[in-house]
Amino acid sequence: MTRGESSADAADGPRAVRVALLGCGTVGTEVVRLITEQAGDLTARVGAPVELAGVAVRRPHKHPWLTENFGELVTTDAAALVARDDVDVVVEVIGGIEPVRTWLLEALKSGKSVITANKALLAEDGPTLAEAADASGADLYYEASVAGAIPLLRPLRESLAGDRITRVAGIVNGTSNFILSAMATGGASYADALEEATRLGYAEADPSADVDGYDAASKAAILATLAFHTRITASDVHREGMREVSAADVAAARRLGCTIKLLAICERVVAEDGSESVSARVYPAMVPDSHPLARVDDAFNAVFVEAEAAGQLMFYGQGAGGAPTASAILGDLVAVARNRVGGGRGPRESAYASLPVRPIGEVPTRYHVDLEVADREGVLAAIAGAFADHGVSIAAVRQTGGVSGSVDRADGSEHTQARLTVVTHSAPEAALSATVSKLLDKEMVLGVPGVLRVEGLGRAVSALGMGE
Repeated sequence: MTRGESSADAADGPRAVRVALLGCGTVGTEVVRLITEQAGDLTARVGAPVELAGVAVRRPHKHPWLTENFGELVTTDAAALVARDDVDVVVEVIGGIEPVRTWLLEALKSGKSVITANKALLAEDGPTLAEAADASGADLYYEASVAGAIPLLRPLRESLAGDRITRVAGIVNGTSNFILSAMATGGASYADALEEATRLGYAEADPSADVDGYDAASKAAILATLAFHTRITASDVHREGMREVSAADVAAARRLGCTIKLLAICERVVAEDGSESVSARVYPAMVPDSHPLARVDDAFNAVFVEAEAAGQLMFYGQGAGGAPTASAILGDLVAVARNRVGGGRGPRESAYASLPVRPIGEVPTRYHVDLEVADREGVLAAIAGAFADHGVSIAAVRQTGGVSGSVDRADGSEHTQARLTVVTHSAPEAALSATVSKLLDKEMVLGVPGVLRVEGLGRAVSALGMGE
């Protein structure tokens, strides 16, 4: 049987599951390779052959390997490929919102199952895709949209479906983790670490999606949606990037027995009156060196899932790359194809909880605050008063820099300057922000050069005598 010829025409055996692939970059090329090289294994696992019906690319001349080996399957008309009657499954690895959203909706409405790695689309308009899948009875799978090859989404929506998940937190962006690891272990500056990440292919020419937290925020939205049975979009996720993390911040974390990581944190929050809400946020934070996340280096990802019955689970591995991402797509393809052959359906969207999103101002955490102050009597009392006025409890105060030379003040006087570090107990974001604003209004406070959250200090807190 030649390429492109469906085994549906064969006299014996089940009808083939026909796949349309949209996009054939690094990931798409690996998908084509795996489908063709593992054809025998896929047939055995699915119960029917899995065949490529077509591959849509914008510029075929940019894909010489594809056109040379699969030229008869290549097309530039993605919409026509999706609409073909002989296509059963559409696999999308293009990315972006439009026209991909239109193509996938058309596929789902016509009863074709969809597999996508498109985190941005899922985070922005996943419910629309889920509704279209439900209406037609088609499957919508997207394991590859978060953490590459790491099997994370299926456990959330299937293996832990009978449990109550309370928290999902971890490192979900390999580029940012590579940069922060280089700063922590090699002493590189942010600029130098980013340059190295770009040279090695971890960072794009425009790294904004990674270093500004957009990529992680999209993934956090998907994780929170699955974990808490609530529709969460990227706009619901509080996002802060890591461009402002400095060598001084890294050194401060080291002194505290911590490492800085860009974290995605999704939590189920229970108020005193028993009401529940969801917090989803992305930001750089200090984590204790004793925590496994502190030892996740280079471009690897790691996610902790906490559930009431299962306890704490850790998922670790390659979070990106052509082959790892294609592995996740092929896993989805086997599941979808089995449903096609056996007449079943995959898990549907579960958004019954509809929990409200908790504003970031109400979310409590600990903070590490660097202060530059005039070295004179009464400074510590004034600083402590500013924190107390807004209900922020201080866990420790340390002088982290020696007294420097004279500083000319606006009033013409001169003062020597000192650097202090304040570590707080858990406090709401709004209270800490108000405290910093009040500190900056004080004449003896020369600046607040750094504020970082401190997540899960554990033994690192005890080591400084701070307590929990």
